[in-house]
Amino acid sequence: MKRLFSILVLVSSATAYGWQAGWTTMPAVELQEHSTAKPSAVPLAPPEKAAQPAENRARTIINQAIEALGGQAYLTIRDREIRGRVYSFHLGRPNGSGGLFWSFSEFPDKERIELTQERDVAELFVGNKGYEITYKGVKAQEKKDLEDYLRRRHYSLDAVLRTWINEPGVILLFEGNAIAAQHPALQVTVINSQNESVTLYFDADTHLPVKRSFEWRDPVDRQKNLEEEVYENYRPVSGIMAPYNITRFFNGDMSNQRFLNSVTINQGLDQTMFDPNSGYKPILDEKSKNKR
Repeated sequence: MKRLFSILVLVSSATAYGWQAGWTTMPAVELQEHSTAKPSAVPLAPPEKAAQPAENRARTIINQAIEALGGQAYLTIRDREIRGRVYSFHLGRPNGSGGLFWSFSEFPDKERIELTQERDVAELFVGNKGYEITYKGVKAQEKKDLEDYLRRRHYSLDAVLRTWINEPGVILLFEGNAIAAQHPALQVTVINSQNESVTLYFDADTHLPVKRSFEWRDPVDRQKNLEEEVYENYRPVSGIMAPYNITRFFNGDMSNQRFLNSVTINQGLDQTMFDPNSGYKPILDEKSKNKR
């Protein structure tokens, strides 16, 4: 069971979807109630009048990436469901045989992740709180696991493209051409008003994000850590381009791989799944029912 929870934490990607997870935006953003009404348009990041040429280039690249991802359809995603298989690694070596996972996200800060064929092991994140749910009941997420999840969500691709770039005081830096995940890429660094930074790499031809990286310092041992995420195998889903292969690296070593089987956008999620005390039970397919 402890190994299952380790896999769950690795699946999380405030992302998630890393899209992850992390598909969720920054924890500080006010929680929005789910609505089936047509979302209002969210403007692309506007160029600043007094911006320097390098910043203009960076903002143009980011706007091209947002358009490639789906433009307003991407910026106004309300909820998302993804299904697939996840593999964890330790020091770059496989850690187990992997397993099925289901992730249900509602912007800006709700995510439920379910494991096993029976989907009877889950982690739930609502705002800045996390819960572990098993047949034994509900308990609070361990502090370190919760901190790791919230950090990934804060620095997630969706957080940067949907939130960071529109905040007052943000700095955009175009850092030239690069090679990322074997793709010719354009490199842009985004720095927010708290002096936190994320570096993004966009495919030079398709403009789609191919890599994201950020550094953080461990508050205990003061060690600086590097987290990276690579996005591949993009496919169209409801007018949005979604990466079906996501690989995460920690200090240069592969730590997690997700291969998605399906992605569903704006279907309207059952709100009881985000209540840790609701007793929510997932609807299983016939194969899972027979196995039980």
